[in-house]
Amino acid sequence: MKTINLQKKLTSFSKHWHPHQIAVVDDMQVLLAKLKNEFVWHKHENEDELFFVQKGTLEMHFRDTIEIVKEGELIVVPKGVEHCPKTRNGEEVHVLLFEKLATNHTGNVVDEKTVSEYPKI
Repeated sequence: MKTINLQKKLTSFSKHWHPHQIAVVDDMQVLLAKLKNEFVWHKHENEDELFFVQKGTLEMHFRDTIEIVKEGELIVVPKGVEHCPKTRNGEEVHVLLFEKLATNHTGNVVDEKTVSEYPKI
């Protein structure tokens, strides 16, 4: 039961697309990640994902639309919806993620960016 300083936690890592776990709430985990350029098209069959943009602008690409998520905004990607997060022009974007502990990083896809475990910081 201690406060968590998000800015301080963000300074402790630099790798893009590699979430770090900062808290667990019941069967959910709170993650911090730094994003840059394009991720992987994927979906999570059984889990929703919440992305809160702390810094920068995130483009959440869906097969039929693109949602722009600005600093201070969030988006929930419903289970079963294929998506691909991207950033603009090489910008580094900082996000807080909220998802179930059982959620696979790249959902139904295995890619070179896939991470099987998240460091706890």
